[in-house]
Amino acid sequence: MTDKQNAHPTTYINVPEAVGVFDSFETLQQAVYDLRMSGFSRADISMLGSKDAMTEKLGSAYWRAEDLEDNPNAPRAAFVSEEAIGELQGAIAGGFFFLGSYIAMAAMLTPLSTLAASIAAIAIGGGPSAVIGALLARRVGQHHKDYYADQIRNGGILLWIRAIDKEHETLAVKILKGHSGRDVHVHGWSE
Repeated sequence: MTDKQNAHPTTYINVPEAVGVFDSFETLQQAVYDLRMSGFSRADISMLGSKDAMTEKLGSAYWRAEDLEDNPNAPRAAFVSEEAIGELQGAIAGGFFFLGSYIAMAAMLTPLSTLAASIAAIAIGGGPSAVIGALLARRVGQHHKDYYADQIRNGGILLWIRAIDKEHETLAVKILKGHSGRDVHVHGWSE
């Protein structure tokens, strides 16, 4: 272990955790939905952290899914659904459009504002802001897709599920396997 790794100690708890590897985001998302419908909380479900988190916690080595599935130092992240990403994209694009429209409306409230000036203010204020918002929203969506594509290239998308008892262990394993999870198993600790 390097000094950098020692700087960020990991705390483990004696709660078993099921782990599985997925070859597509769609099957992963279906498994997470079924886990949530079966009573697992969002706090019980985690995924592999970002590249930056991996580098910070594990160094710059090239890591594959099979190397990380039972590594207690593998950084974790929360699962983010496609719907949540879509809502975020809508909020970003809408927020920028609203900002531009607000600026245009403020310009229209000046005593010297004419109809032509008002239309110009809306075109100048609303249009570019909406374009910037759309571009930023698209970037968020692309980042989300790149995150999963990178994991698939490195052996698959990792999913960990904390299981409080044998019944939950069995249920988690059944759901992961039922959605084409590979190398599904349970280890006796959680992060």
